[in-house]
Amino acid sequence: QVQLVESGGGLVQPGGSLRLSCTVSGIINRISAMGWYRQAPGNQRELVARISSIGIINCADSVKGRFTISRDNDKNTVSLQLNSLKPEDTAVYYCNVLSPIRQYWGQGTQVTVSS
Repeated sequence: QVQLVESGGGLVQPGGSLRLSCTVSGIINRISAMGWYRQAPGNQRELVARISSIGIINCADSVKGRFTISRDNDKNTVSLQLNSLKPEDTAVYYCNVLSPIRQYWGQGTQVTVSS
């Protein structure tokens, strides 16, 4: 059974930093991409950043220059470094793994940016 376990969310002041991590347990054949989405109250879930198996990165314009995604293929982990956080970054962040057959989601971790 595949599980995505996230960690690292929390409360931080504007301008602060957090690091989110996601570990995949179980077997997924041919992971093609790993990434992070977020969903704020009243909004649709949106892509934050995604990294392919060969290191190609896509990220939202709103986080470019502030967030960095990284991936360890051997350990099946994906991390997201969040710097220069803003109140509008407040959301539940979800880990996402994409394979040719289906995609998988973590349970979500809350990030709150507030003074």
